[in-house]
Amino acid sequence: MVDEVKYNIRVTSDSVYVEEQSDPATDRYVFAYTITIKNSGLITAQLLNRHWIITDASGRIQEVKGEGVVGEQPVLEPGGSFRYSSAAMIETPVGSMYGTYEMVAEDGIRFDAQIPAFSLSVPNLLH
Repeated sequence: MVDEVKYNIRVTSDSVYVEEQSDPATDRYVFAYTITIKNSGLITAQLLNRHWIITDASGRIQEVKGEGVVGEQPVLEPGGSFRYSSAAMIETPVGSMYGTYEMVAEDGIRFDAQIPAFSLSVPNLLH
């Protein structure tokens, strides 16, 4: 079990619908999202890999795995943070994303930082 005080990465997100890149007539809905990764722990850690689960309203699931984020593997000192923006495309006007970042602490311990679920939603669609 990983010490949650020592190894504590907090992830927050914000998403927006990108109307100019979307085409509802062809079931193409594009969402931009910004992620902030903050090291609230007591030890420096590096982000190695990402694992996303993206689900649309029809239950279609896209799984995305890869090295780093936006071409980087940021190193986060205690109290430090890293922010980046990216995008996702789904086939319905509503969906969600969540996942994990595989981290390695400077002491060699590997652990997963949870990415809490956030919604992808065309504005004014949900009441």
